[in-house]
Amino acid sequence: MTSNTRVVVIGAGLAGVRLARRLGDLGTPALLVGDEEHPPYNRVLLAEVLAGRYAPEVIALPPPAGLLRTRVTGIDRAARTVACADGTSFAYGTLVLATGSNPVLPPLRGLFTPDHRLPEGVHAFRTLDDCLGLAGAVRPGARAVVIGGGLLGVSAARALAVRGAQVVLAQQAERLMERQLDPDASRLVLRHLTDLGVEVHTECRVRDVRCIAGAVRSVELADGYALDADLVVLACGVRPRTGLAEQAGLAVHQGVLVDDELRTSDPHIHAIGDCAQHGGTVYGLAAPALEQADALAALLAGDTGARYTGTRSLTRLTLTGSDSPFDLAAFGETEARPGDDVVRLADATRGTYRKVVVRDDRLVGGVLVGELGTVGALARAWEGAEPLPDDGPLLHLLTNDGGS
Repeated sequence: MTSNTRVVVIGAGLAGVRLARRLGDLGTPALLVGDEEHPPYNRVLLAEVLAGRYAPEVIALPPPAGLLRTRVTGIDRAARTVACADGTSFAYGTLVLATGSNPVLPPLRGLFTPDHRLPEGVHAFRTLDDCLGLAGAVRPGARAVVIGGGLLGVSAARALAVRGAQVVLAQQAERLMERQLDPDASRLVLRHLTDLGVEVHTECRVRDVRCIAGAVRSVELADGYALDADLVVLACGVRPRTGLAEQAGLAVHQGVLVDDELRTSDPHIHAIGDCAQHGGTVYGLAAPALEQADALAALLAGDTGARYTGTRSLTRLTLTGSDSPFDLAAFGETEARPGDDVVRLADATRGTYRKVVVRDDRLVGGVLVGELGTVGALARAWEGAEPLPDDGPLLHLLTNDGGS
């Protein structure tokens, strides 16, 4: 046991590592506890590891000074101690939950073996172990089915296609990346995947995973059509990892509820990153997690005015194929309301698309595909939420890069 003035951070992902490093830089060292056997890494780049573009060590994060590899099993709020799976326990003065999120495993028949494990060939895509397992299993010509057409599913499908697999992507919604993109941008993502050889099915629900001798052989769609499969990738979203918080009696809704000081219902416990719910929102993205870590580091290091008031986050995705790189960025509201001003520039030949939505002289959202030179200026205008200048047409927003 050590002094209960210590800051303990549970979770060695992007948010936890950022917080521990910032606290160290500010003279308030923290103990970071992580349960993965690998050194901390940038989860955002897992698809590039799967594609073979990066080796695992390339996505490693700069290690913080104090890192303990063990699994936390419980929190005693009254004693302010944390218990670990190896039988050890230690005290904290301030505890920070940066426990991240777990992959959503859809309720499919046959998804689990009798001992409640995924069958051979079926993979979630959330951790480095998931990624390395997939990378070791994929072969040129392997039949792969990706379930889910959001950001993660599109990235996984592209990576597997680059590795030579025959990929089918099954998306339940009517278009790809429907949460971030408007229909026109979704169609360009579809075209890019199709050019890589990916077969995409939208408005398509998978209902069954069929296995022989504990290994996947096919998936069955709701209409009865079966897709042969050597590999199945589950990319159906994530769910905040709140088990420790719930066991400790903290207030939890979708995520662990926090205020502007990122403080939970216990004043000695904070939460950041994918597990935290702030202002009714669970972000589940890298940029808000890093902003939360920075704000909390300042607060814990003595800046009593430090606050986190929310993030206006931009989604950016780079897909690299054999000879067809594809960049996109989306932010804010990409679908217009009645009365909004909308400006679009599209070049079907080059596969580029730019769109901004303006409401009451303020930029409220946009989406860009290809040639992202204007994204910096647009993001600044959107984040600032200031009235747009009236000395030029809206088209100027899409054609003047203003520095990116």
